[in-house]
Amino acid sequence: MRIEMTLAVLGLVASSAVCGAQAPAAAPVGPAAEVQAAYNRIKPNVLKAAEKMPEADFQYKPTPDIRTFARIVNHVTEAQFHTCSALNGVPFEPKAVPSDTADKATVLAGLTASFAACDKAYASLTDATITEVLTLGPVKRSRIGLAWGNVSHDNEQYAELSTYLRLKGLVPPTAEK
Repeated sequence: MRIEMTLAVLGLVASSAVCGAQAPAAAPVGPAAEVQAAYNRIKPNVLKAAEKMPEADFQYKPTPDIRTFARIVNHVTEAQFHTCSALNGVPFEPKAVPSDTADKATVLAGLTASFAACDKAYASLTDATITEVLTLGPVKRSRIGLAWGNVSHDNEQYAELSTYLRLKGLVPPTAEK
């Protein structure tokens, strides 16, 4: 019995040492990696929020003087296409943004396409290129300024989408357990 207990304790000690040695890999550090990580954190929240709202509620607005849920989603789509087209060095195509009265599938397809454009833009950011200044209409901005502006905007709009979901009795993606 004593030998079995000793072997069991040795087994636990050995497995603890192995587990301790397998610490998670450190997250990439640096301006480009940090903005990429922030973008990759907000992206699934916005997509899941849009997917979660039932189609019948895409035209929902809490009061007559504010935007519909679909309009907020399309606003994210439009803003992302503007920003990420500039980062990708291609012209913004307004026709890529669905109508605010389009069905849920069309609105989600537009949002998904805007994230695809941004995936490409964020993947191309490096610490060596982030200070490059781009012209976006009458405004000149650095790549990092455009990228962080997009992340900030997505976070603001996700907060609005979350409020609309709660008003419809739905739990926002970041509050799910």
